Amino acid sequence: MTLEDTLRKILETGKDWQRVPVKDAPGVFVVKAPAYKNRPASLMVEINPLGPDGTPSKRRGLILRRVDELKQFREIMSAERLEKVLETVEKVNPRTQTAGGEEFEV
Repeated sequence: MTLEDTLRKILETGKDWQRVPVKDAPGVFVVKAPAYKNRPASLMVEINPLGPDGTPSKRRGLILRRVDELKQFREIMSAERLEKVLETVEKVNPRTQTAGGEEFEV
């Protein structure tokens, strides 16, 4: 079965909001969005890094519907300034504790 055939099958038979992992691409999922008003059901790609246990680390990751969106995000993510800003955010944010009292750094 081709990739296109597989995606068509997910679109036709998958459950609303079903998240299907993409083979050989850890952290990449195909998600079926339900029909809404005049818009038919459609597929989206979710990028969501995996945690140590192999499950998505965020409730929802980055959702993409078109290749041009991916290109825009790649451009933004490659900006040198972004890394510097994130490093500084980590420095200025207060340390947090988990419910069990265990301290961790972001």
